[in-house]
Amino acid sequence: MFDVLDRQTRLTGNQKKIIAAAVIGDALEFFDYFLIGFVLAFLIGPWKLTFGQSAIVLLSSGVGAILGAYIWGWLADRIGRRKVFIGTVLNFSIATGLLYFTPENGWIYITIMRFFVGFGVGGLYCVDLPLVQEFVPARKRGWVGGLVTCVIPLGVGLGAVLGAFMGADQWRLLFAIGVLPSLVVLLVRLWVPESPVWLVRQGRYEEARKSLAWALQMKPEELPLPTAPIVEPPKANWFELFKYPRSLLVSWLGNAGAQTGVYGVTLWAPSLFVLLLKVTPQEAAKMMILLTVMGFLGRLSFSYLSDKIGRRAGGGLIGLGAGVFIILAGYNYDATIMGMSALWLILALAFFFADGGFAIVGPYAAEVWPSHLRTTGMGSAYGFGGIGKIIGPLGLALIVGSNNYLKPDVPLPEIPTAFLYLGCWFLMAGLVYYFFGMETKGKSIAQIDRELAPA
Repeated sequence: MFDVLDRQTRLTGNQKKIIAAAVIGDALEFFDYFLIGFVLAFLIGPWKLTFGQSAIVLLSSGVGAILGAYIWGWLADRIGRRKVFIGTVLNFSIATGLLYFTPENGWIYITIMRFFVGFGVGGLYCVDLPLVQEFVPARKRGWVGGLVTCVIPLGVGLGAVLGAFMGADQWRLLFAIGVLPSLVVLLVRLWVPESPVWLVRQGRYEEARKSLAWALQMKPEELPLPTAPIVEPPKANWFELFKYPRSLLVSWLGNAGAQTGVYGVTLWAPSLFVLLLKVTPQEAAKMMILLTVMGFLGRLSFSYLSDKIGRRAGGGLIGLGAGVFIILAGYNYDATIMGMSALWLILALAFFFADGGFAIVGPYAAEVWPSHLRTTGMGSAYGFGGIGKIIGPLGLALIVGSNNYLKPDVPLPEIPTAFLYLGCWFLMAGLVYYFFGMETKGKSIAQIDRELAPA
């Protein structure tokens, strides 16, 4: 049955609907997640926040994402991709909407609500990529998986545009707008059936055939029905992940390196522009637009490259490019290039690799696991990598000085060291991908399962 899928050369309209649902979900998901970076730029002055307090606000969603990735990812292998997709969207949309009711000086309230935003975001990211990959042929899996992640910078860019034109007392409206992702649930209900790969693993062959036939826009009887005897499906078990040490090493360390670097920079960037470049929060938000555009172009490029040069070489290139440019940006934070901030311009180049690289980082974390552990494995990788959402923002705060107030007149001589710290995480990820990664380019899910099967 899946051989028919892998012989496909053109995507059908229904396959494009599945991709569209995941694309919209990802864009709005990370719009919610990164909103706090723009809101914080408005709050640092009036609320007199220290670097330490601000870091707690920024990293709280990372703590939630770690738990959400593990729990939602495990559930997606147990009860199905579609139900979990819907649940995660409702999770982070409602939590973001509740942030509209933040009291004055309520940084602790924001911290708690951001935990629940992260819990939902971590789950959605771990289920929508496997769901999409299980509906497309092997030759298009890298490109399609990358395409789904391409829109994430557009979600961040939407936050930047809104932040650029918000008044200083209108930041709560940004959170109210974050309720919009709940509309994605309606799209999923209308368009997306359950994954045929998951249904086959459950022995539900007739349902799997109907699901795949819908995607391929064929009559179910035109697809061969699996003839293997129905057996008790294997249950997803976290301990079973350790039977695949190479998958564990590559997906866990690759995610940890990339997430530490990109979240440390992205969450702090608007506030650092205000502090270091002496601009208003609105101007800082406008400066972020260039970074998100470069991230979008990077994701388009690496979506293409993942099926051309492969995941291993692409991952190595991501780590090297992002690491070098982030370090250069830190050591030139007070320099100018043709009258413009060198920090801003070099970070834009860094984002091409750092943000763009998630077109490979995310999809690859699902590909390196056998099919009955795909969302559990990806959830574990994204969850372990979620440590980076904590040690990225927190690491910068500790290096700069967590008791320092976020004020433009406070000297920050440790900025180069902080960016060196974040850049080295990317360099580590690149080395892991290049030297330890398994190549999945062009291989069907069944081929990967056979290669990963115990001898």
